[in-house]
Amino acid sequence: MKFLIIQTAFIGDVVLATPLIEKIKLQYPNAVIDFLVRKGNESLLENHPHLRHVIVFDKKKNKYRNLLTLIREIRKAKYDYVINAQRFFASGLMTAMSGAKETIGFDKNPLSRFFTKRVPHQISAQSTGEHEVHRNLSLIEHLAGNFLVKPKLYPSQADFDKVVAVQPYITIAPASVWYTKQFPKERWIEFINSVPEHYTIYLMGAKSDFPLCEEIRDQSNTSTPLSTRIQYFDSAQYKNPKSKIENLAGQLSFLASAALMKNAAMNYVNDSAPLHFASAMNAPVTAVFCSTVPAFGFGPLSDKSYVVETKLEMKCRPCGLHGKKSCPLGHFKCSVIESEQLLAPLLQNERNPLA
Repeated sequence: MKFLIIQTAFIGDVVLATPLIEKIKLQYPNAVIDFLVRKGNESLLENHPHLRHVIVFDKKKNKYRNLLTLIREIRKAKYDYVINAQRFFASGLMTAMSGAKETIGFDKNPLSRFFTKRVPHQISAQSTGEHEVHRNLSLIEHLAGNFLVKPKLYPSQADFDKVVAVQPYITIAPASVWYTKQFPKERWIEFINSVPEHYTIYLMGAKSDFPLCEEIRDQSNTSTPLSTRIQYFDSAQYKNPKSKIENLAGQLSFLASAALMKNAAMNYVNDSAPLHFASAMNAPVTAVFCSTVPAFGFGPLSDKSYVVETKLEMKCRPCGLHGKKSCPLGHFKCSVIESEQLLAPLLQNERNPLA
């Protein structure tokens, strides 16, 4: 059988669609699987052991000409199943015009009425909200059963060799495309100043995040005020020289970043793509949620997962499914999270490393 999976959205969306690959391969070991992504995301699936081809859709240059070319290529491939995890028009057109024996997608896709199977896609801010991985896997429940398979990425040995780090270490991915998803710079600095000195700190992100990471590194102090110390460590341990903070933003590929996260004592992320890298590597992760909430279905899935949110009661939170360019009410109080909240998971893992 031949399968095509389509996910042409952002980096994190591709990672959260990888359980489809894993589950299909579990149920159909001889299946041929291809995966279609937007240009720029193809390296996420480089050397993937279960994929035959990664097909690239250039959405920025000659989008519609490229779309028609892809449709012809998809029809020529004669897939048995086309599974569309994207909810927008272009992917819907590829699916509907694929010529596959079965076309599967979410009912929110504007062309879903032309699919042979439509699956509900529901997002709720309530605590009972399903994870996006569950929603994606519902697309193939009739083919592969109803059980959870987690996201997975496959860094090469070269990726791991590139990120040989000073142990023990933590990573911090401080940036987000959206302002209200991004824990503020000043609060990242406060947190860094509270991290015990035996940890090396690696700041991660895209090339565009380098200035932010550099500001955080440069403005971090060499010691922490007494008021922010935690009882488990004496004051001598709360010195954090800048030499132990390294800015790696823009220097690592997606898979090298995932490799670095794998062996960290803790990974600190916003509600953004690095969160899903951690899930895909089953790496320990502490996810900071500001304006969004985990109930939307994009929380961490690692065995050691922690969610940090404001303790303030806020009727305005969440203010939307996605982040915003600024706080609609101008106060951004959903980012009021104390350093102690971030530090607690790291200290817990120190005390119970096997838990």
